[in-house]
Amino acid sequence: MGGVFALGAVHAQGNAALDGINKYREMLQDGNPAELFEMKGEELWKQKRGPKNASLEQCDLGKGPGVLKGAFTELPRYFKDTGKVMDLETRLIHCMVTLQGLSEAELYKAAPSIGKGEGANLVAITTYVATQSKGERFNLSQTHAQEKTMYEVGKRLFFQRGGPHDFACSSCHGVDGGRIRLQELPNLTKNPGDGVGVAAWPAYRVSNSQMWTMQKRLNDCYRQQRFPEPKFGSDATIALQVYMGVNAKGAESIVPAIKR
Repeated sequence: MGGVFALGAVHAQGNAALDGINKYREMLQDGNPAELFEMKGEELWKQKRGPKNASLEQCDLGKGPGVLKGAFTELPRYFKDTGKVMDLETRLIHCMVTLQGLSEAELYKAAPSIGKGEGANLVAITTYVATQSKGERFNLSQTHAQEKTMYEVGKRLFFQRGGPHDFACSSCHGVDGGRIRLQELPNLTKNPGDGVGVAAWPAYRVSNSQMWTMQKRLNDCYRQQRFPEPKFGSDATIALQVYMGVNAKGAESIVPAIKR
């Protein structure tokens, strides 16, 4: 009987701690530094740059040139002009190359450095574009054969175990009620709810004062699993986004969120 009471006490303490963390997050949200990245991203979106001295305002993210509202919550998707499935970040690089004349090789090289140069610019633009779909519901297409293939590849990668700890994405995000210490772990094999999982990224990380996009989030997951980190914009990271995004159908985007 004593053990039952002890477990109840631990559970109550855990809930109290989670309530405290949630209140802390709410307070931070009022002054979310992500707003600064969004502002910078808007400036870069409208600024004429590159050899072609052009802005990104005619970038087609899937809903027509310059249409931002609702675009983020339908990505990744298949693009006929490139013949492949692209996420927001790789599509933005495509526009920076085709519209502004910037070097694709240099942009991909700079992209992982999220705190400086064109890498920081890409993070800001990604944040701005994603924020224009705040409140929209995720609804990724599965009509094209490549979109279906990417979903199946993403599913296999999500459950693939390996590395020195024999981890997979599903080790942390494949069950209900998962938690590491006081960090809740959403079940990404299904719709985890509004503003959870993919519906919360890009997000500002308080712990390192950085704005993280989904590419950065996924690469860090691979690092924590002790896997070799994929290259920026790899088919693996895009496939995982397709899998999680399709599973999140109907979830409301709260981007830009704030994380610990």
